[in-house]
Amino acid sequence: MSESGFDHDALVERFAQASARQGDALRQAVQQATLKALQGRELTLKSVRDAVKATTKAASAGAAKSGLPTTDVEALLMKAVEGMDAALVKAVEANRRALEQFVDQGVQLRETKMKKALADIEKMEDTLYGSLDKAVADAAKNLQGPWAMVLEGMKARGSATGSSATAALEQLTERSREAVRRGRAQAQSTVDAWMDHYTALARGVLIGMSEGLDASAPPPAAKSSSRRARQG
Repeated sequence: MSESGFDHDALVERFAQASARQGDALRQAVQQATLKALQGRELTLKSVRDAVKATTKAASAGAAKSGLPTTDVEALLMKAVEGMDAALVKAVEANRRALEQFVDQGVQLRETKMKKALADIEKMEDTLYGSLDKAVADAAKNLQGPWAMVLEGMKARGSATGSSATAALEQLTERSREAVRRGRAQAQSTVDAWMDHYTALARGVLIGMSEGLDASAPPPAAKSSSRRARQG
């Protein structure tokens, strides 16, 4: 197990030994590897960049060892990108669920730390593309062509991550309007205490989603948030 949170060598071997018919299994393996990498740290854009970099590096290393023709390599790399995209959809959802808890308690979207959290959701797709672009640039020369075709196709279609982020922001905006109508509001000190531990909470929600657990607990108070962060 590597410091990235998943078994890098095992994923490399999955790609190295895969046939073109095993694309769906590879997509699932990449999704799980990316989720494990994300669960290993607080759920920030840096975590997303690191997770995508790690799984892309493993995919490249395995593809280079596979000996498959270029068209088959391209098909498998497409499945790898789809797996990363699917993992980031879950990351978007974890962020949405975490922020929803704050919104329901009266934290308003115009609060500085809330605005940053929303902006990070909006940047998730660009972070995926940027991380892939950089990782691909570091790949072996014979893989850069297949990777470029895969990324060009995904950018033309748009990612599931981007669609999920747009939907999440719309849902949070509507949820916030409902909270305002109910007259809920929190003191600034409470808002700051909660939001200081937001990324740790989002990570906990992501782990709960992955384990099939109920991640709908109310926002922690400052003291329990600190304890949660330390435990994470």
